[in-house]
Amino acid sequence: MQRSRGLIVVGTLVVIALAGAVWATGWFAPSAPDRRPNLVEAPPLAPVSRSSVIVMPAAIALSAIQEALEKAAPRDSSGKPEIPAALNPFNTEIDWSLVRGPFAVSGRPDAIELSTALRGSFRVSGQMPTPPGGFSGLPGIPPGLQGLFGGGQGRPGTQNPAEKTTDQRAEIAGNIMLTARPTLLPGWRLEPNLASRVTIGDASISMMGTKLNLSQEMKPNLERTINEQVAALQAWVRNSPLLEEAARREWEKMCRSIPLGTAAGLPNLWIEFRPTRALAAQPRIDATALTLTLGVQAETRIIPNETKPDCPFPRQLELVPQMEQGRVSIDLPVDVPFTEISRLLEAQLKGKTFPEDKSGGVTATIRTVNLAASGDRLLMSLGITANETKSWFGLSADATIHVWGRPVLDRGRQMLRLDNITLDVDSEAAFGVLGVAARAAVPYLERTLAQNAVVDLVPLAANARKSIETAIADFRQNTPGVRVEAAVLDLRLSDIQFDSKTLRVIAEADGTVRIAVTALP
Repeated sequence: MQRSRGLIVVGTLVVIALAGAVWATGWFAPSAPDRRPNLVEAPPLAPVSRSSVIVMPAAIALSAIQEALEKAAPRDSSGKPEIPAALNPFNTEIDWSLVRGPFAVSGRPDAIELSTALRGSFRVSGQMPTPPGGFSGLPGIPPGLQGLFGGGQGRPGTQNPAEKTTDQRAEIAGNIMLTARPTLLPGWRLEPNLASRVTIGDASISMMGTKLNLSQEMKPNLERTINEQVAALQAWVRNSPLLEEAARREWEKMCRSIPLGTAAGLPNLWIEFRPTRALAAQPRIDATALTLTLGVQAETRIIPNETKPDCPFPRQLELVPQMEQGRVSIDLPVDVPFTEISRLLEAQLKGKTFPEDKSGGVTATIRTVNLAASGDRLLMSLGITANETKSWFGLSADATIHVWGRPVLDRGRQMLRLDNITLDVDSEAAFGVLGVAARAAVPYLERTLAQNAVVDLVPLAANARKSIETAIADFRQNTPGVRVEAAVLDLRLSDIQFDSKTLRVIAEADGTVRIAVTALP
């Protein structure tokens, strides 16, 4: 009986001891209050878009210019001096005709030269009267031709006019040289600055004892005709809207938002490209091509939503000295909210236990992660569950501890990580009765964070590069006679900035672009 009572007493004491342990666990190791340090307000990031530049050299083959000129320039020319009717009773006619050959084109540093051969004939027909005193000084008739009427250098006619019917021809040969010194005008036009030079070989006929030098008589008339055609061609080139129309089409292609697409663990972002300035350098000429160098300056940024930017087409080209050829340089500020960074870090850290080998008196497992900015540092608040492992009772507590660090961009690995990690002093008391043992786990915590508190930005950089390549692929949609080569050679993350809500990463892309024109409209 007494033994039974003793067993009861012992059992009761065990129950009381267990209850006391449970009660002690709740009393001495409660969930610690979150003693978050006061944060220093960081000045807000200014709205910003970076300046990007695309310089596009368009090499227009001289063969394309030659082919276009072949189509535009008339192949034949003709003329007829006007003889006043009152002075031409016998319908005498004087006319000439010329046909040009193909153009030959060559380039030198200051000009393009085009030349073509001329072949044709000179014809005089009709009846040649010889009135008393001759026809010397007749208006409208070249002086050298007045001998046909018995004046000038010829002898006075003595025969009956009815007996002087004639139809004389002579072959003419020569060439035309066109020189072009093209310049760009601010109003999206090209001034060709054409000049012509006509050469006529010696050709003559003998009429009524008078030798007529046709090269001398033909040249002024031919020069006048050629100059009229050159002036018309120059006006057509100067007024042609082809350059402006092509620039407008490409301007509209560039003015848009381009989806970055989704990458693992990253939000869906957009690249906004807004061209603002059009630049151009004066043409360069070499032995094979005329090169027009056009540049576009644009505001670029990465944003969380698609936009429809307003990009007025500039009425004027800004003429600048020669620019670096074929360059693509795009800067992109990427704004990511700290809530998103916290989510990415939590995915990296949640479930991590330190020390990993559970060798200390306390192990702690990370449950939640929250990141906030304070001045020039970041505060990482970690929700953890700590477990005491040495005593028989195995005490446990939930706590929120705070860790300071400075964000650093690892450019080589394209990662964001925390540097100079230290535990906030107020967090050392966050474990209650586990505080002493927990302090021994602090080095393990700092090591765990140093190894795992990183955000891999490689997917962001890869998506940005892919999207930029997709955008410039529009330039590679070749039209007949135009070939575009464009590529992104490198994209890197170069800098970070932050305020109380947002982390800004600066991305820089470099590439090349070249345009080859082998045929003109």
